[in-house]
Amino acid sequence: MDHTNAFEDELVALLPRLRRFAYSLCRSPSEADDLVQQAAERALRSRDQWQEGTRLDSWCYRILRNLWIDAGRIQSRRTKREAPAEEAIHLPDPSATADTKLELSQAMAALQRLPAEQREVVSLILIEGFGYREAAEMLDLPIGTISSRLVRGRTALLAMLGGFSK
Repeated sequence: MDHTNAFEDELVALLPRLRRFAYSLCRSPSEADDLVQQAAERALRSRDQWQEGTRLDSWCYRILRNLWIDAGRIQSRRTKREAPAEEAIHLPDPSATADTKLELSQAMAALQRLPAEQREVVSLILIEGFGYREAAEMLDLPIGTISSRLVRGRTALLAMLGGFSK
């Protein structure tokens, strides 16, 4: 297998994780899909900039986040005053129990209410399983800032979920 096919195969395998992260940033399934498509296109166009032997997932997460930041800047410049085109929808696993569905729905709703900087750190570390150092590199932030945002995000989630515990 040549390096081109290996790169593409690894990128394809990464798409579900990128979409999950994009959804946590955008809070909209269609915007998340668009963001992942843009990130995949940019990764494919820029594959010569990726250094073999480094983590492709970290590189792609960083591309995705930078695209999201750019889109936010563009949106903030617009003076449109219209309601969002659609609300974020979470479809839980149909095989899950009713209690699990309710807990997951409550947790996802609470996650979406976090400020963006806390939501992205919580998503990368608690949902995607990256370490503090990896998240710090992806977000280009000091580890102390990552730690602080994670603590504030966890605390806020627990407060929003009230007595929720399992």
